[in-house]
Amino acid sequence: MVKKALLGTVTDNDLRLLRVFRAVVACGGFAAAELELNINRSTISRHIKDLETRLGVTLCRRGRGGFSLTTEGENVHLGSLKIMAAMDDFQQEVNDLHQRLTGSICIAIFDKTATNRQCRIHTALATFDREAPHVHPEIYVEPINAIENGVMEGRFQLGIIPNHRPSSSLDYYRLFDEQMYLYCSDSHPLFDIKTSDMSVTEINKCKYVGIGYHSPNMEVGRQLGQHRDATAYDQEAVAHLVLSGAYLGYLPEHYAESFVNSGRMRALLPQEFQYNCEFSAIVRHAPQANRVTQTLLHALVSAHEG
Repeated sequence: MVKKALLGTVTDNDLRLLRVFRAVVACGGFAAAELELNINRSTISRHIKDLETRLGVTLCRRGRGGFSLTTEGENVHLGSLKIMAAMDDFQQEVNDLHQRLTGSICIAIFDKTATNRQCRIHTALATFDREAPHVHPEIYVEPINAIENGVMEGRFQLGIIPNHRPSSSLDYYRLFDEQMYLYCSDSHPLFDIKTSDMSVTEINKCKYVGIGYHSPNMEVGRQLGQHRDATAYDQEAVAHLVLSGAYLGYLPEHYAESFVNSGRMRALLPQEFQYNCEFSAIVRHAPQANRVTQTLLHALVSAHEG
């Protein structure tokens, strides 16, 4: 006997409920979503309950312990993001027929790039705003793997990441570089030792914090024989662990500059413990990017030429 699908045909009301659910997740709870959705909490709660009844699953837990998604809720949320992205793509394709640049675009950027003098994302965004003033940008800061997966799945139309291992599902457009050095804090035992008195062996004996997903950081750490004693998932987390005085860690030179200038950090054996990151804009290889995405991509590439 073939089981009948629980959901059946997706209706306009289903999409409306999914949009409410997406906003609740993005805001981190019902109370915070009130302002975003401009509806009261009881109405939001009723919409989520209606969606749970429609899908036959419990999507989230709410109470004194705060808001959290169930496993089913996480799966529904990811699916809803894909649906909304597909709808946005369709809207853009229709707009393309009329040569209009409207709608929204979701962009994901790797963290701590704004202080990089080689990074001109802000210049590209200014150009994009002039050329597409009616497009609503949504910008996320995510780890490399989340950006790649999001672009491939269509949740993000464009991503900006450090190059590490290329995927045939993505197209890459070189933008800018970032110089990385190994740092310790002023409370670390190596801080007051002269560079001439240091050795690679001595540095490798120290506790080291590395990024916990495939990245240039992970590759270089392995090449230089550095084994993670602590794991971080963004540059801010690395900085906190380095500042603790217990760990060494790689940070972008432009990001660490303020700590160095204030005497709170120093780079160790910069000729040995350093690497360069190349950043690229990424879009899906197929289907072809819509005109809004192409417009932003062209602005990014143009801003970083020369």
